[in-house]
Amino acid sequence: MRIPYPERISLWHALAFATLLSGVQLFQGTAPSFTLCSFLFIIIATIAFNLAGGLTRPSGAYVFFYAVLGVIVGLCWKAILGEPADSHLLLPVLTMQVFLGSITAMLGAVFVSRRLTSRRAWLGSLVTTDNIQNATVGCMVTGLVITFLLLFSHWESGSVLSTLSQLNRFLPMAIILGVVYQIRKSGGTSSVNIPVLVSGAAIFLLGLIGFSKEGLFTPFLCWAVAAGSMRYKLNSSQIIGGILAVMFMQQFLVPYAQYGRNFRSETGSMTENFNTAINLLSNLEDTRQRAEQNVQDAYEAKTQGYYNTPQGLFDRLQMISPDDMLIESTERSGTFGYSPLIMGFANLVPRIFWPNKPSINFGNLYAHELGGLAEDDVTTGISFSPSGEGYHIDRWIGIFLVAPILWIMLFTLYDSLCGSVRDSPWGLLVIALFSHAAPEGMLGGIIYMLGFSALSIVIAALSAAYVMPLFGMLVKGPGQVAVRRSVPVHSIPRTVSTVRRWQSTGRDSA
Repeated sequence: MRIPYPERISLWHALAFATLLSGVQLFQGTAPSFTLCSFLFIIIATIAFNLAGGLTRPSGAYVFFYAVLGVIVGLCWKAILGEPADSHLLLPVLTMQVFLGSITAMLGAVFVSRRLTSRRAWLGSLVTTDNIQNATVGCMVTGLVITFLLLFSHWESGSVLSTLSQLNRFLPMAIILGVVYQIRKSGGTSSVNIPVLVSGAAIFLLGLIGFSKEGLFTPFLCWAVAAGSMRYKLNSSQIIGGILAVMFMQQFLVPYAQYGRNFRSETGSMTENFNTAINLLSNLEDTRQRAEQNVQDAYEAKTQGYYNTPQGLFDRLQMISPDDMLIESTERSGTFGYSPLIMGFANLVPRIFWPNKPSINFGNLYAHELGGLAEDDVTTGISFSPSGEGYHIDRWIGIFLVAPILWIMLFTLYDSLCGSVRDSPWGLLVIALFSHAAPEGMLGGIIYMLGFSALSIVIAALSAAYVMPLFGMLVKGPGQVAVRRSVPVHSIPRTVSTVRRWQSTGRDSA
């Protein structure tokens, strides 16, 4: 089975899927108005995804993850559970109208950005067949060194290490480059090598120590987007292993990360977090039960939950219920205003130029508005989608004016920077970042992506092209660094346009 990597979704298939889901929703007692909005959301999301270029471009990836992880997975899981799609929501129809308005505005943003995007990617095909192996090793070594410095050095906001922590994308880049290199080198028979394993293990361990679900899943996501873009074919053992790994993470590691956040060191001490992690990992079943009890208490207190009962990871694969609470708060208490956007852009000013720059966690602030956090809790951040925050800022003006302006800026910038993943790997790293930022990054996440994240992509690309190959050569020594163009790619249909275009930028190896 080849890893699915949709570049285009048939509108007829989307119509059939939306019609089937709507029929199930009506049968289960969902209000017709909510069902109609769900149907239209899926159709418009499909059109926007296709117009953006599918998963070959960053804008298409943003549309995909926003629609699927923000709304569609939640609607489908409700149908599978046999629950009305509009149950457990405070303002179900208005909430679905907000999502429908948002995906319509996003379609408009895609349409405009396609006309503003540079025809030629600014970063271009900097990594060639001659230097991709050394670039992989260099990214791995650099990422490990920076990570070690961040973990074992005392640093403050505005310091050099603080800047490195925001710009460090070298380990994910090493995974992506390493997977691409290995597939091309092996002709599609393997997808991992030592740099991929080492970089993935480092990110995964950081996720364990930091109790971060994003950190736990990032290595697998980076591998999946790189392998999927190359049409990598999985064998039966890999499929079974992948299913078992997902089941284990869903059953134990997701509750572990959620529960462990309650005991994270307030000072950021790695030693304290490490000891806590060892304690919780030593009895995963007990940790899972305690985490589930916390979630059950939240369900009973009506502060969390889209389903009748806690659903583990699926509680996080939808933004319908948290956005619904924020939308209801807007209707009850009024709009929040534009200060989150002002502070978001102000936050792009480096602290070296603004030493006393304030730091406000608006996810935490919104959660206090909803009454979901203790008064003295100023660290926990609750995630909302860009739609929920847009409506909370200024209702429909936030949905149809503010959000699409930011989306146009985001799509134009990243599509111009990275172009198509058929031509270069930088878009694959952006796709991995968008998987988290699109559904739950709020509007502030878009602003951050316009600034620090974009800069980190540029630095990662230029470093991987011009600096990391030198580091890699120093580590592994000189030798064959190119991938022969004559290597047959048996498992990839049409020898993959990705391989052809990337190979055309390099030279034949001797």
